[in-house]
Amino acid sequence: MVTHSLWSEEYWPMLLQIYFKKPIGIKPTYAHPIVELSLELHIPPYILYAKMEEFHLNNLPSIQALWKVYANNPKKLQKDAKRIRKMKGFGKPEEFYEGVTTEETFEKDFKLIERATDLTPIALIIVLNLYFHLTPITMTEGTPEVKEVARLLNITPRRVVEIMDVYRFCDPYLNQDDLIISPLLLPCQNIWDRYGNADTKELSALTEELCHYYR
Repeated sequence: MVTHSLWSEEYWPMLLQIYFKKPIGIKPTYAHPIVELSLELHIPPYILYAKMEEFHLNNLPSIQALWKVYANNPKKLQKDAKRIRKMKGFGKPEEFYEGVTTEETFEKDFKLIERATDLTPIALIIVLNLYFHLTPITMTEGTPEVKEVARLLNITPRRVVEIMDVYRFCDPYLNQDDLIISPLLLPCQNIWDRYGNADTKELSALTEELCHYYR
């Protein structure tokens, strides 16, 4: 059984609303509803995914009780989820988690970037993965993969190319000597420091998961 310091059994109705949303079943780790609930609860998406798996397996008495209460009673599920959200301080971590230490970790990756409010760090991660799958000559607006990522992230192909240009500056193998002035430099450098030397297969796998957030 997966546990987390901020998880409460009272949160099940909110998570089960996602599970029972058609198509019924386990949703991807970074599906938009999972991430939104994660941000509400300050609990990483992988924990909620694990909880959803736990519910799906239905091999614990406590889980079986949840199935009995909610599986065929969507009105009660909606009512109970609404009740939890009305709890004093819910959605206001300074009140709801008073006396509990919380650390911003995954939340930062889903927040809009200052001075680049059309982007988030996870968007930069997705573009970094694309960067590693292209060559400099194909990092253009007309490249199909560039257009595909642009559509996914709801930005222009030009914006995708702009991000990759910054990654080219961050890439030590290109031996860039020129200076670059861009509000994207620090955010891109932060992502490069985290993933630029990582296994590209692992980055691709992470990117595939993150793409579910935009679908």
